[in-house]
Amino acid sequence: MQHRALIILLLFCFTPVLLRAQPVIDTTRKPGTASGKLIQNLATQAYNSVYKPEEEKSIIPPRSEAAYMRYKGKIIRNISVVSVNFDRSLHDTSVRNNSLPARIGNHLHLSTRRFVIRNNLFIRENTPVNPYMVADNERFIRALEYINDVRIIIDPIPDNPDSVDIRVLTKDLFSIGGGVAANGLRRINAELYDANLAGMGQRLSITGLYDQGRSPQWGYGGYYRKNNVGHSYIDATIGHSVMSVNPYTRLEESTDYITLERRLVSPYSRFAGGLTLSTNHNYNVYNMPDSIYYGYRYRQVDGWAGYSIGIRRLTRTNNDVRDRRFLAVRLYDRTFTQVPQQRSIGYDPVFNSSRAALAQLTFYRQDYYKTRYIYGFGTTEDLPHGYNISVTGGLHDQLDLRRPYAGLSATHYTSVFPGDFVKLYLKTGGFLHRSSIQDGSLLAGVSAFSPLFRLRSTYIRQYLNVSYTQLFNRVTYAPLYLNNYYGLRGFISDSAYGSQRLSLQLETAFFLKFRLLGFRFAPFPWGDIAIIRPEGSSIDHAKLYSSLGAGIRTRNENLAFETIEVRAYFFPVAPDNMRGFKVMANAHVRFRYRTNYITAPDFVQLNQE
Repeated sequence: MQHRALIILLLFCFTPVLLRAQPVIDTTRKPGTASGKLIQNLATQAYNSVYKPEEEKSIIPPRSEAAYMRYKGKIIRNISVVSVNFDRSLHDTSVRNNSLPARIGNHLHLSTRRFVIRNNLFIRENTPVNPYMVADNERFIRALEYINDVRIIIDPIPDNPDSVDIRVLTKDLFSIGGGVAANGLRRINAELYDANLAGMGQRLSITGLYDQGRSPQWGYGGYYRKNNVGHSYIDATIGHSVMSVNPYTRLEESTDYITLERRLVSPYSRFAGGLTLSTNHNYNVYNMPDSIYYGYRYRQVDGWAGYSIGIRRLTRTNNDVRDRRFLAVRLYDRTFTQVPQQRSIGYDPVFNSSRAALAQLTFYRQDYYKTRYIYGFGTTEDLPHGYNISVTGGLHDQLDLRRPYAGLSATHYTSVFPGDFVKLYLKTGGFLHRSSIQDGSLLAGVSAFSPLFRLRSTYIRQYLNVSYTQLFNRVTYAPLYLNNYYGLRGFISDSAYGSQRLSLQLETAFFLKFRLLGFRFAPFPWGDIAIIRPEGSSIDHAKLYSSLGAGIRTRNENLAFETIEVRAYFFPVAPDNMRGFKVMANAHVRFRYRTNYITAPDFVQLNQE
């Protein structure tokens, strides 16, 4: 009965796309007959009246550089920056939003300074137009955390056909925000931030905690970040917190940290890299017994740097070639000065000191489509198409175990039908020790977003993710869990783990036209299935788990805080402590598709995206 309910919901998740793909409902009559043609015409008319395929064609996303190709090679005479108020849309600047939130936003908000936008431009006056570089620059500015959207418009000059002017139209996010999460009056967690302090591209965030079961009952934290320091494209962050939650230990700890990060902002950029310095330790703030309290203290140094090979020669000869090679190296050292006595024996992947030196060679080509309604509610989003292949090698030390490492990662972004987005990915790697492979890993999968289609005034997008993971001869790696991106959404137990995992995730999002105080809404049904084989057992002992339910996301596209999501979960097959219905809220849902070309060299990660 439980599995029947799950199958019904999984079919419901994809009913719209099945219906959309089958407008002709009569399959018993031949199309050549008069009655067959009549039924086919009636079905097609009914289908078109609902799904409006002529409108669907208009929302098939264009390539990001397409609008600029006609101006290729023309000289940029002048670049101007224009800030658009909250009552305007960059999709149609003639449309005005006279709602109360838009008027309040225009009154209270301090727009990003023009020199800050200019500081983030890598197109230059008195240089030829490179359509790809213009598109890259538009995408880079749109990814800034205080920018809602941007349009780079090229204007021809009537009396000078060899030159053009460029206008950069930007629309800010309302940068002041915050939130409160509470469990009655016993535990209250709050945050207040400004994502664009004084319009200068800098963020200041302050967090606070009150918990009656904590000693001390109050906690605090905060950080300051400056975007693009000195036109170096380096983002600098400094922070301190006594209530930070470690993503690996899931324990509350005190941390002081400094990070420097330089992304590869364009395929025409040469350098990328990053540096993190931190000290971390935890206290027994919840008065746990010594037998179960994990006390630890560690410091971490993590740095990497890379260079785009041959970029000078490539851009000098043919700037339309988008295939690239990137060489990067990484060094990190995480040293524990205090280790929990419960975890002091064995090669624990969380509480042991470790060091690594890695080198990575990446071959990639990554261009973009401009689209909407992936994670956002109508704002422009950039989705990649192309490929990324990385070969990684290095040396890893943990306690007295020193092992060479080799890994391979391959990702291909493609499209099967007009307007859809498909990502194929493969990751594999392992360590060599005494002529045998340890911690061998394999992760393969496919994720896809369907074409965007319309049901009256509602836009619909569907999502699918299938992944297979296997871990061989585990020594220092954590086992495979289900409480992560490659498992079951909403699964919070770590009691289900093993060495082989297969998962399927389905979801259909309905982006409604309805607004409330500037907030838009997207209800969605969803369903997940996962199979995991316990370590050391045969495939006959593999266990099936499932989750299904529905939820709703909401966001005001003019505000800097992320999408809010509420999900209702039902676990037909799950551990006993998770059976039944649950409702969870999350205020940190992704806003835009991640579009990084290059990341730091790393080992294959099997329990996180």
